[in-house]
Amino acid sequence: MSSSTVITNIAALVTNDPSLGDHSPLGLVRDAAVAVEGDRVVWTGESSKAPATDNRVDAGGRAVLPGFVDSHSHLLFGGDRTEEFNARMSGRPYSAGGIRTTVAATRAASDAELEAGLVRYLAEALRQGTTTFETKSGYGLTTADESRALRVAALHTDEVTFLGAHIVAPELADDPAAYVGLVTGEMLDACAPHARWIDVFCEQGAFDGDQARAILTAGKAKGLHPRIHANQLSQGPGVRLAVEVDAASADHCTHLTDADVDALANSRTVATLLPGAEFSTRAPWPDARRLLDAGATVALSTDCNPGSSFTSSVPFCIALAVRDMGMTPDEAVWSATAGGAAALRRDDVGRLTPGAYADLTLLDAPSHVHLAYRPGVPLVAGVWRRGVRVH
Repeated sequence: MSSSTVITNIAALVTNDPSLGDHSPLGLVRDAAVAVEGDRVVWTGESSKAPATDNRVDAGGRAVLPGFVDSHSHLLFGGDRTEEFNARMSGRPYSAGGIRTTVAATRAASDAELEAGLVRYLAEALRQGTTTFETKSGYGLTTADESRALRVAALHTDEVTFLGAHIVAPELADDPAAYVGLVTGEMLDACAPHARWIDVFCEQGAFDGDQARAILTAGKAKGLHPRIHANQLSQGPGVRLAVEVDAASADHCTHLTDADVDALANSRTVATLLPGAEFSTRAPWPDARRLLDAGATVALSTDCNPGSSFTSSVPFCIALAVRDMGMTPDEAVWSATAGGAAALRRDDVGRLTPGAYADLTLLDAPSHVHLAYRPGVPLVAGVWRRGVRVH
């Protein structure tokens, strides 16, 4: 039999269940407790009403929230792009072309090297409270390199995304139609068994709307569900294509028209904002306030990748979203937990209610607001994943 544990003396518990506590979207319960049996939450409520369990943990008057759900990362790569970052911070603008540098390094890396990097970044993220993560291929751009990246990823997460359509492979740069044919044919056949999702970078310098539609449609026919890199560097067809194909998420959403915002607000496609990319490229910030006020569902994620957002820290992204994107601390925390779960079409993570996975983050602070109030401070004091304390 699995053992049971109750964590008591929680100053503020974020449940993301508006039927609980203060009845806000966070479902904030004061002086709270949460009971866990096996890998699931079995009870949440006021500490004085906590059930008897095998084990008891005293939170010491600190805050507890669901583990962060990082729904957009690129963790399978070789090398790094320190020199490119240094040049960019010295005045050179960011463009999609820098990806080619990582493609060359990734192709040269062994499977063991790719996996070692992935494990390192996952451990780094876990220490900062991330208990669910998505990661993508996209730095191999050959059938063999894309499929091996996905095989490695699938050893460590269920949320694996085939991103053969990151950019056109360098050797086919003069024949993008041939590369789209490869991605929708042989490469897709090899990669689909190892992935849940299919993604495409719909942007100038990458893939246009028609190419992106063909790639996502082919993926759907193979049982992969769409997500899309949309409207990062310029206005374009990405967001409306995401809604058209019922993508789980349109990611970046930096340059939006009113029609784009309306499309997101009237769909179940989540707008996933990635402020680490704007921070690292000195680009304009996404306007989260505009999306939220229109009624769109917003997620926050790291976009951890070696070129444009080399951070694995969701707390850092929360602080950026509050400071520079018009989000309240409550909205940012919801978007980094329940919002990320929505972007992965999951209801078993991103919340602390009976039946959800027991993925919890304990902060060395009395409130979740400290994630934005004390930026850059390592506030995560404990992490439970699937009911097991891992940090």
